[in-house]
Amino acid sequence: MAVPKHRNTKSRQGRRRQHLFLKEKVFSLCAKCKSAILPHTVCKHCGFYKGREIIDVMKKLEKKEKKQREKEIKDVEKQGQKEKKEKPMTLEELSKQKF
Repeated sequence: MAVPKHRNTKSRQGRRRQHLFLKEKVFSLCAKCKSAILPHTVCKHCGFYKGREIIDVMKKLEKKEKKQREKEIKDVEKQGQKEKKEKPMTLEELSKQKF
């Protein structure tokens, strides 16, 4: 069996191990449902990847779950539309507004 010739110092041991640490996961947002997903993966919630439906998520669900899931998706879309409609006021609109 092999035996080490010399003892490794703490600094040499540390330099060897400096890349052995946990890396923080980087998440991105799904373009359709805005849930957190790993990059370059299909969204588990809506089944979309790069704007195309890859997995039919509704196919696997039961009838009650389907209705509930469709309702959640509609609610998310409504919230997104409301956010788009609310624009910041321009200077002209602010000057016309009475306080």
